[in-house]
Amino acid sequence: MPEVVPPGAYPGERLGLPEEGRGSIAKLGRRFAAIAIDWACAVVISVAFFDYAALATTIVFIVVQSLFIPTIGGSPGHRILGLRVIRLGGGWTGLWRPIVRSVLVALVIPAVIWDADNRGLHDKAAGTVLVRA
Repeated sequence: MPEVVPPGAYPGERLGLPEEGRGSIAKLGRRFAAIAIDWACAVVISVAFFDYAALATTIVFIVVQSLFIPTIGGSPGHRILGLRVIRLGGGWTGLWRPIVRSVLVALVIPAVIWDADNRGLHDKAAGTVLVRA
């Protein structure tokens, strides 16, 4: 039977992250603002090159997320708002984690279901966490 870990005093405590400041779990407002920035950028690119096709917008969103997370530590929206996607346990996120995470974010449902540490199913599946930079 798997070990059940009780919720911490604050989101991220069970993960060994600080309560506030750099390295702490990203707050919900910043998360929504970051995804809004990223989606708006995908829409602009889609309008410019694909006559605003919904599928093209989604693919642009996934590609941008998948390219920027392993190279600069987050999507443009994340970085603008002082956030960073890190691998739980440290180290480079690699290439597959950002792809899995981005596809699940685009599916929406995994991104809106989260645990006591404010990690969505997309982050849990990819072994990542979104923190303040």
